[in-house]
Amino acid sequence: MTPAEGTNPAEPEAADVLPAVAPQLRELRRRASLTLEAAARTAGLSPAHLSRLETGQRQPSLPMLLALARTYGTTVSELLGETVADRDAVVRAADMEPTRAGGWTYWQAGAAGRGMQSLRVHVPYGAQGDIVRVHPGEEWLYVLKGRLRLRLADTAHLLAPGDSAHFDSLTPHRIAAADREGADLLFVHTLLQSPTATLCLGPTSTGDNV
Repeated sequence: MTPAEGTNPAEPEAADVLPAVAPQLRELRRRASLTLEAAARTAGLSPAHLSRLETGQRQPSLPMLLALARTYGTTVSELLGETVADRDAVVRAADMEPTRAGGWTYWQAGAAGRGMQSLRVHVPYGAQGDIVRVHPGEEWLYVLKGRLRLRLADTAHLLAPGDSAHFDSLTPHRIAAADREGADLLFVHTLLQSPTATLCLGPTSTGDNV
């Protein structure tokens, strides 16, 4: 089992899988002309785990969705089968349908097919706090509610409402909610349209907390 496959108490059961995810994952992989083994290796998964995602037996977490989106040179919106008509500039609150993945809840806050992806995210306490992310691009986040623990390389930060962070995504980073009520944030990241762009997931080598 690879680190990205670790189970999480907050991860939904397979019965809760979004119906659009599995066929989209399979179709986008074939469109990218990648074998199951090549796509899994690029996204930091095992072929068996990716196969379970493509057949709907497992639901991908948000970090996995980001990894697969970069692998296939697309967006999380397309992975979920979501479209925004005519690339509308305005996204209405009433049109922001919540999506739950790996214990997180997020809302698409921007149009699909753009060079950046904007999300409103609720991070529950203790969910995926041990996952380290490393990938090309930039990220910006702004804390709306609650407190967020952010580790950038070897430096730990505690962000309160109104605090923000803007960093190079090649810096190993992880985030976790500091309070049991969780944390709400705005999250923007750049999308590199390259089939070789990767997101590396795994638990930290040390047992310390952010």
